[in-house]
Amino acid sequence: MSRTRTRSTPEGPTLFAAAAGRSGHAAPAPLADRMRPRSLEELVGQRHLMGPGKLLGRAIREDRTPSLILWGPPGTGKTTIARLIAEQTRARFVPFSAVLGGVPELRGILAEAVRARDYEGRRTILFIDEIHRFNKSQQDAFLPHVEAGAVTLIGATTENPSFAVNAALLSRCRVFRLEAHTEDDLFELLHRALRDPDRGLGALGIEADEEALRVMARLARGDARRALGMLETTADHVRAAGSSRIDVGAIAAAEEKAPLLYDKAGEEHYNVTSAFIKSMRGSDPDAALYWMMRMLEAGDDPLFVMRRMLIFASEDIGNADPRALQVATAADEAFRRMGMPEGIYPLAHACLYLACAPKSDAVKVAIGRAKRAVEAHGSLPVPMKLRNAPTKLMKREGYGDGYRYAHDFPGHVVPGEVYLPDELAGACFYEPSGEGLERAIAERLARIRAHARSETGPAASDREPSAGEGPPES
Repeated sequence: MSRTRTRSTPEGPTLFAAAAGRSGHAAPAPLADRMRPRSLEELVGQRHLMGPGKLLGRAIREDRTPSLILWGPPGTGKTTIARLIAEQTRARFVPFSAVLGGVPELRGILAEAVRARDYEGRRTILFIDEIHRFNKSQQDAFLPHVEAGAVTLIGATTENPSFAVNAALLSRCRVFRLEAHTEDDLFELLHRALRDPDRGLGALGIEADEEALRVMARLARGDARRALGMLETTADHVRAAGSSRIDVGAIAAAEEKAPLLYDKAGEEHYNVTSAFIKSMRGSDPDAALYWMMRMLEAGDDPLFVMRRMLIFASEDIGNADPRALQVATAADEAFRRMGMPEGIYPLAHACLYLACAPKSDAVKVAIGRAKRAVEAHGSLPVPMKLRNAPTKLMKREGYGDGYRYAHDFPGHVVPGEVYLPDELAGACFYEPSGEGLERAIAERLARIRAHARSETGPAASDREPSAGEGPPES
C-alpha cells in the first residue's frame, strides 16, 4: 500500500517532525515521544473508541476516516491517533498546527487540496492540532473546503468543541471524546517503557518496584505524557546516584529536582500570572499591562489571560464597579471575534480598566460565609411561608402560609420579615465595602436591613433612592 507524506509547507518541517525534535541532530527525543504507539494494537486506553467493532478504530483500519474532532485532556492520545491515521491512510495527510502555522499558509494547503482532488482524484486529510486556537472567523477559511469534500478535517483540542469550534463546522464533524487514562492503562504503559530495549529504557537495566510504577501512574492523573516524563526523570536520577532501581523514595527525590530541570517555564508561568493579578488588585495599570504582555509574549493562551480577568472582575471588584464584569465580558467576546494580533486591544482595554477600577472582595467574602453556613447547618428546611404551593394539597399542608408580598409594602420591604431559616436568622453574609458603587449599596442595604428588623415600614423618604444612589429596586 503506497502512502504519501505531505509537509505542511514545501520548505518547512512537518508538525510531527517539529514535535519530535525540530532537528535531525537534536538530542534524543523524550521518552513520551519515543514510546508513541506505531500501530493500533500498541495503543493503550480509549477502548470505547478504538476497541474491536468501535467506530473510530474501524474507520481507521478501513481507511474511511470521516471529518472528526478529537477532544480530550492533555496526554490522552489525540496526536497519537492522528499519527496512526497518517500511517493507515492512502490519502494525502497534511498536519498543521494552529499555533505554529498561520491562515495564509492554511489557505495554500487548502488550494493544493482542491488541485489534488480535481486533477489527481486524491483525497486530503488535514490534521489541525489545537484547533481551538483558531477563532470563529479563522475557522471559516476551511469550512467551505470541508463542505465541498476537498479535505477531510481532523481537529485535536483540549477545549469543549461546543465553544471552540464553529457550529457549522462542528455539524460536519464527528466528535470523539478521549478519556483520561486509567491508572491501569498508565501502569501498563510505564511497564512497557521500562522493558522496551529499543525505544524505552530496557537497554539501561533499570528496575522498578511495582508500587513505584503504581505511584507514578496515580500522580500522572490520566496523562500518559506526564507519566512517561516522570519515569524518565526518575530513571535519570537513580542512574546519576549510581543505582539502577526505582522505588517510591526515588520518585520523591527526582520530583524535587524536576522543576529546576523540566518545569522552569511552568513555575515562571504561575509566578507571572500571580504578578499580573496582584498588580491589578493593587490598582497599578502599568505593572498589570507589563505582566500581561510578558504572559502573551511567552506564548500563554490569550483566552487563559482573559479568563483570569473575568474572574478578577467579580472576585476583586464586584459591586464596587459592576461595569468591570461587563467590560471583561465584552473584551472576551471581542477577542474571540478578532483573534490575534488585533485582539490585543480588547485584552489591554480590559486589563487597564480592571486595574483602575475601585476594589472590593465583598462578593468573595459573602460566598465564603454562605458556604460555611451551609456546611455547618446542612440542609435546613425551607420555612413554610416561603414554600411554593402550586396544588391544593400543598396549600392545605400550610405551604406559603404567612407569606407577605414585598411589593405591597412601602419601600418594597416587609417589616420584621425573615427569609433565612430560623437557625440562621440575623446572619449577615454580604457586607458591602465603602468603595465605588458599594458605598451607595451599603447605605441602602443598611436601611433595608434596619426596616426588615423593625415592625414599621420605611419612612416615605426611604422608599425610592435618588438618582444615582444605588441599583434599581429588586
